[in-house]
Amino acid sequence: MPTAIGGPAWRALQAHQEKMRGLPLRELFAQDAERGSRLTVEALGLYLDYSKNRITDETLQLLLQLAEEAGVRARRDAMFAGEKINITENRSVLHVALRAPKGASIFVEGKDVVPAVHEVLDQMAGLAGRVRSGAWKGHTGKAIRNVINIGIGGSDLGPVMAFEALRHYSQRDMTFRFVSNVDGTDFAEAVRDLNPAETLFVISSKTFTTLETMTNAHTAREWSLAGFGGDEKSVARHFVAVSTNAGEVSKFGIDTANMFEFWDWVGGRYSMDSAIGLSTMIAIGAENFRAMLDGFHQMDEHFRTAPFDRNLPVLLGLLTVWNTDFLGAHTIAILPYEQYLKRFPAYLQQLTMESNGKHVRLDGRAVGCDTGPIYWGEPGTNGQHSFYQLIHQGTRLIPCDFIAFGQSLNPLGRHQDILLANVLAQAEALAFGKTAEEVRAEGTAEWLVPHRVFEGNRPSNTILAGRLTPEVLGKLIALYEHNVFTQGAIWNIDSFDQWGVELGKVLAQRIVPELESKEEPKLAHDSSTSTLIRRVRKLKGAH
Repeated sequence: MPTAIGGPAWRALQAHQEKMRGLPLRELFAQDAERGSRLTVEALGLYLDYSKNRITDETLQLLLQLAEEAGVRARRDAMFAGEKINITENRSVLHVALRAPKGASIFVEGKDVVPAVHEVLDQMAGLAGRVRSGAWKGHTGKAIRNVINIGIGGSDLGPVMAFEALRHYSQRDMTFRFVSNVDGTDFAEAVRDLNPAETLFVISSKTFTTLETMTNAHTAREWSLAGFGGDEKSVARHFVAVSTNAGEVSKFGIDTANMFEFWDWVGGRYSMDSAIGLSTMIAIGAENFRAMLDGFHQMDEHFRTAPFDRNLPVLLGLLTVWNTDFLGAHTIAILPYEQYLKRFPAYLQQLTMESNGKHVRLDGRAVGCDTGPIYWGEPGTNGQHSFYQLIHQGTRLIPCDFIAFGQSLNPLGRHQDILLANVLAQAEALAFGKTAEEVRAEGTAEWLVPHRVFEGNRPSNTILAGRLTPEVLGKLIALYEHNVFTQGAIWNIDSFDQWGVELGKVLAQRIVPELESKEEPKLAHDSSTSTLIRRVRKLKGAH
């Protein structure tokens, strides 16, 4: 297993970083009049300007050499070939198969999985069409007007992000809601104003045993049954499942003809374009859903075939490694200047941090460098009036990804021009700042000058597209999926397991009965946890 950490390109980048300390972006742009048009890539209708990163042509060449030394190309090809690159779970990693066109072939253990993918897509399209048209009737003969997706993690963040992102294309006489938190308030608020006779629940759980999801699912079942006088036959008309556990699905009362399958070579955070996207397809229709899949596939092919120096995901991944491991950045701000993408930063938090939040390499040894920067963000221009202050004048280096669209889906007067002016201005201000001399030239009092200086030299990428369509959304998501892949390959970590989510869940299963016990439980935790359990029991009125 090749590792580039500590290798020739890595050491060269460490030495190179020392040279770069004294080269601010102002100087880099002054030295090269074409920099702003040269350090760009356009592909698939997306335009990436990465010129405002603290890099030179030498930096870029060393980063590309790093990708070669790390074996990014071979690892990428192994993923597309269905090899079991998720080594700790001995699984293939084939979210790319979820958007492969009919007629393509992708093999897992000698079996072509693409036909099964399209069989499920056709099954989803059939259900979505019946629900959208009103042909699917509830238990009392009423059409479904409300769809509630119940899931958590990848079974929630993908569907809710996609619904919000593509709300413009959704069926507006229907209501779509999403329940994920085991906090009862999440469910109570989702159904408060709904009629059970018009409500369909999509229960999304691969195993149909996930604690949070199944707790909410059983509460949904009780709520729904109460609307039908407890008639168990109603469950089959108001619940469908996205799962692989036919036994548990059937026991719940769901007709297994309405169970939509996905596979163990699909990780949860990579599953929104599988049957997990059923609520998305019901909202936007099968045609738009397939357009989104086509966008995913176009980016997959770009990642698979484009030279690394013109490869959008590879470049973003390499720049993330540069900013994280050589410039010391700990976070990345995702700043979409598009209100429909308001949940995109939250979606990317799981995609990136669950994937690359790892401290050991594939061989189990300590990784030896920082991995997995913290992703966060909000839509512009809202963020400008809250956390941009820290990005501009704080002490931390925070690289930013700006995402913007030339055309609004809701054109209203000057709104879009003002929005776009802001995104361009923020990237400019972060890069170039304002010197003390420039502040003084404005007639500022000397004592106030330091407070109004902007150091600049803050790196950013700007990603532009024409307008937000289902196809473009697919391209954007796949762009970040393969960006994450590139980072993980450089760090030589397994980006496709998530053992870090397990320990807390196991401990919670032990604590639940201790909180519910009518008798004072015998506790064997540390003194803090035991004291907190007693305090919680007291607060909930157990004693």
